[in-house]
Amino acid sequence: MARTNIEWTDAVWNPVAGCSIVSPGCTNCYAMQMASRLAAMGSRKYAGLTRKSGGRAKWTGKIRCNKKSLSVPLKWKKPRRIFVNSMSDLFHPDVPVNFIADIWAIMAATPQHIYQILTKRPERMTEVLFYTYPPAFPFLLNVWLGTSIENSETLCRTKALRKCSGARHFISFEPLLGPVADADLSGIDWVIVGGESGLNARPMEAAWARDLRDKCAQAGIPFFFKQWGKHIPEGQQKGLLDGVLHHDFPLQPVGE
Repeated sequence: MARTNIEWTDAVWNPVAGCSIVSPGCTNCYAMQMASRLAAMGSRKYAGLTRKSGGRAKWTGKIRCNKKSLSVPLKWKKPRRIFVNSMSDLFHPDVPVNFIADIWAIMAATPQHIYQILTKRPERMTEVLFYTYPPAFPFLLNVWLGTSIENSETLCRTKALRKCSGARHFISFEPLLGPVADADLSGIDWVIVGGESGLNARPMEAAWARDLRDKCAQAGIPFFFKQWGKHIPEGQQKGLLDGVLHHDFPLQPVGE
């Protein structure tokens, strides 16, 4: 459960499995294919979470909360950056609030770790954290809140993200499927950019990535360029944007 090839984190933690497609960025989600493979290998945790459609795995919409996975970070004594639910979305509407509260309690009990929560549903994140059961969700210095944005149509997610009081706010523009020149990065502490991988991957244009790089430079926001994905534009190199490696992280909150 700890191992990951995701460059911007050290480990993944998946107390929730399963999801459903909510926007174009979900179309070729790697987690659907991974869940299908794990189910085929006999994993009960991922059984029935995907179905075959057009020869590819697709989410069935079923969500599975795994209580056994809750204690995993308690065993990790060395500080790590932990991506919460790489195989799901913590704020999917079918994840019970009480289970989210259980996850929150584990994060509170392990202040040595940084938890990176990434959701395509920041509206529900706002609702749960600040309007539903506020006492169960105290502000934690080790919890970063983020949202995924793939094109200009999903830029509205930044408004909901800014309503949440996280130690750090971040945006993952991955897979970046279109220009986001109108992106408002005010109140954002970190930006990740990446293209799409896999058999049916859609290309990311260099201009789109450059625009975000330049916006971050002007605003003093750490910029992390993850990958080009399957399609590397002419003149570019794997993992580099215009020949430069961008693997910047935000500073840790005061008091950590």
